[in-house]
Amino acid sequence: MTTAQLQYCFDMANIIRITATDGSPVEFIDEIIGSGGMKDVYFSPDKSYVVAFFRDKQDFNAKDRLQNITGNYREKIFNSAGGEYWKDLYCWPNKIVEHNGRLGLVCPTYQKQFFFSIGSINNDFLGIKGKEKEGKWYASAKNQNKFLAPEEKGDWFKYFQICIRISRAVKRLHAAGLAHSDLSYKNVLIDPTSGKAAIIDIDGLVVPGKFSPDVLGTPDFIAPEVIATKHLPMSDPNRKLPSIATDRHALAVMIYMYLLYRHPLRGGKVHDLDSNKDEELSMGSKALFTEHPTDKTNRVKVNQLHPAQLPQGDPDKSPYTILGPYLVDLFNRAFIDGLHQPNLRPTANEWEDALLKTVDLMQPCQNPKCWHKWFVFDNTTKPKCSFCGAEYKGQLPVLNLYYSPKPTVFKPENYRLMVYDKQLLYMWHVNRFVSANEKTPEDQRKPVGDFHFHNGKWILINRRLPSMYDKDIDKKIETGQAVELTEGKKILLSTEDGGRLIIVQLVNNK
Repeated sequence: MTTAQLQYCFDMANIIRITATDGSPVEFIDEIIGSGGMKDVYFSPDKSYVVAFFRDKQDFNAKDRLQNITGNYREKIFNSAGGEYWKDLYCWPNKIVEHNGRLGLVCPTYQKQFFFSIGSINNDFLGIKGKEKEGKWYASAKNQNKFLAPEEKGDWFKYFQICIRISRAVKRLHAAGLAHSDLSYKNVLIDPTSGKAAIIDIDGLVVPGKFSPDVLGTPDFIAPEVIATKHLPMSDPNRKLPSIATDRHALAVMIYMYLLYRHPLRGGKVHDLDSNKDEELSMGSKALFTEHPTDKTNRVKVNQLHPAQLPQGDPDKSPYTILGPYLVDLFNRAFIDGLHQPNLRPTANEWEDALLKTVDLMQPCQNPKCWHKWFVFDNTTKPKCSFCGAEYKGQLPVLNLYYSPKPTVFKPENYRLMVYDKQLLYMWHVNRFVSANEKTPEDQRKPVGDFHFHNGKWILINRRLPSMYDKDIDKKIETGQAVELTEGKKILLSTEDGGRLIIVQLVNNK
């Protein structure tokens, strides 16, 4: 008998068979495969799901809250129109079990891409190969520069995709009235090689009308008002607990860290010589954005950084302004206006929209050695990569989008699309009433045009648009035909309601 067969026989002999509270059968191998802060986790025999038992006894309120999460809320999110989309964005518990006096949950196993295939450099000296890709591994310059294998890092474009997916998943929770309670890089799995992400630890959700779980959050992501009032009794009305407003703070911190590899509040300002008191003040009542445009007292002290934290850890080398106008506006609202006024924080939906618009401003870096590989167009005549400094050489088309509030009238929309070779055009570029989100119908997700640098000229090929016009000569551009992108060229993408006009601007840096 082979080793694998012996292991299989051993596993089968140690299978526990129980019945979930909904009457369905559940099986698990009686061997702990992992332990978190509150639960012990066991594999099912086929490893398609896990069973996680709470170590401490859960009271009636906890069980009732979990029944709502695995029942009503799961039903609303996954079994309504478009529900299939969310299965990749959450690891959502689907059953409750009880065994030997312990309450447990049944959850799907994490998808394959959320496990390290290589791990760290130098033959995985950290021993993370095969472990879960917790977001914390990717949120600091030190991990990126010193520990992670290059094959695990992905590129900057993928981190934008990750942030879009996280924002979208948080948006859906908030739309259902739910808050995560511990939104952080510990409870989000990400894969920079594919741009995918999934929120985990769903059992900690704050459910309306139910007592909140006794969790404040993960350090670095806890909202300042929660830290500033944690000394108050739970019954005190001034005590701030995890909520949708605190999720919004955590989401902003996470996006900042995934895109810039540093923390937005950890600067050089010292509030107290006692390290614990200083931590409480700097993350709580005295929290201050390290890149605050007028109050510079919490600037990062570069001489105190580890060499592996550079250059990304130095805001002077890669300030948050490299993220473009849409994200800069939201970070100002999150870390200046809304840092101590929760009602002013951007919503998850606003983050999603700003990230999508910023992706349309991105350009591939022409330096083959730049591991970021992308940068956001800086609106200059000599654009350059924000990380390696390589200048873009050649002719760069910038498409300014205009909308029509009434027939024959077009107004600027504060929306641009950058062009690069083999860039695709989608319906959400063509029509202002089409959005790029989970509700977009399948037929509207297909490219409708593509851009190419051909024989020294930039062209747009119409693939699927029935009413595309070259407005300079008032000629229809038929399906399969191409139009050259020249300075000032006006192209009407669609004559339908909501159809946009693009005006081409050429940046030359030869």
